[in-house]
Amino acid sequence: MAADDVTRCPFDFSEGLEFDPSLAELMARGSPTRIALPYGDADAWLVTGFEQVRRVTVDPRFSRAAIVGADFPRMTPRPIVSPESINVVDPPRSSRLRRLAAQAFTQDHADRMRARIALLADGLLEEMAAQGPPADLVRHLADRLPEQTVFDLLGIPRADWPLTQHRLHLLLGTGAGGGERAASAKSALRAYFLDLVRRRRQVPGDDLISALAAAEDGTDTLDDQELAVMALTLTLSGVDTATCQISNIAYVLLTRPELAEELRGGRRSLPDVLHELLRVIPFRKGVGIPRVALEDVVLDGVRIRAGEYVHVSYLAANRDPARYPRPHDLDPDRPAVPHMTFGWGGHRCVAVPLALTELEVAIGGLLARFPGLRLAVPARELRWDTETIRRFPVALPVTW
Repeated sequence: MAADDVTRCPFDFSEGLEFDPSLAELMARGSPTRIALPYGDADAWLVTGFEQVRRVTVDPRFSRAAIVGADFPRMTPRPIVSPESINVVDPPRSSRLRRLAAQAFTQDHADRMRARIALLADGLLEEMAAQGPPADLVRHLADRLPEQTVFDLLGIPRADWPLTQHRLHLLLGTGAGGGERAASAKSALRAYFLDLVRRRRQVPGDDLISALAAAEDGTDTLDDQELAVMALTLTLSGVDTATCQISNIAYVLLTRPELAEELRGGRRSLPDVLHELLRVIPFRKGVGIPRVALEDVVLDGVRIRAGEYVHVSYLAANRDPARYPRPHDLDPDRPAVPHMTFGWGGHRCVAVPLALTELEVAIGGLLARFPGLRLAVPARELRWDTETIRRFPVALPVTW
């Protein structure tokens, strides 16, 4: 393909929760299309349609494991994902890891965790109420609850929370100067979790690391290195995604007070509305982890050659008009249809029950505790994150 057929995609759009116009343009062209990202030594194919994304995520001819050790096309100076992470492992090894990890993330387990999450959320909301209005909802709830939830559930000692959070933030930066800091932070986090895993092996507790250590499939269990990488992956995704989604969902409800009132009054189901919000909210920028074609594959009439990188856009797939009528509209009455916010296929997030429980607790508690909650400044004055791959308001001043 000629160089002028490649679209350069910084994917740096950060205006509120509007959909990235460059991604919308690529969707309109059909898929796949050829793109160049800010970092990496090669271009990539981008797949945007729901059915096409689904096909790529379940086709064994597209490998995530093949990116390990390569300077693959990406959004950040250094790869965020660890080489041994479940996110870059192919079947059958990934199937084994998922079977074991899933034992700690059943719906029953998430339901048992709900009380612990609710206790954390209630404490944060009570602090906000005691301070009085105006208050920053990001600082009081969205930043702190995901961090406290993941750290608490993994059994990370409270004294270690601030440094762990700082290191996680370094991994998400997109600035060119952050590569060495990100590499150092990832190394430190992995070493920290390896030590924590070994301590939990000796003295198990009521935490996720202990539960994962106890998971078994016949005689098969997770070893220390696998557990450490899984704990790092869960911490990164749990803090990152939930922080964005709590902030963004709160923002949407603050700017659509009629929907908030319907939820408060029980006229709408919070879980159902959350799924529509999760579908339509662009909580991150660009794309995530690519795959590599292991052999030539023809997709929608386009030949993807062996060795070429393929990115899928879950954000675009969630707005495919062939699957979702009026896809850019937030429609609380939309019939329930699975979306791709948590991924698809063999790399769908294993902790979905926990993530949904946390969102239900956070948003439900916020609506119940502050019936008169509203923005303290005009929406146009809000500042949005421009320094990481995330999309969320840096601050969300509210009053009541």
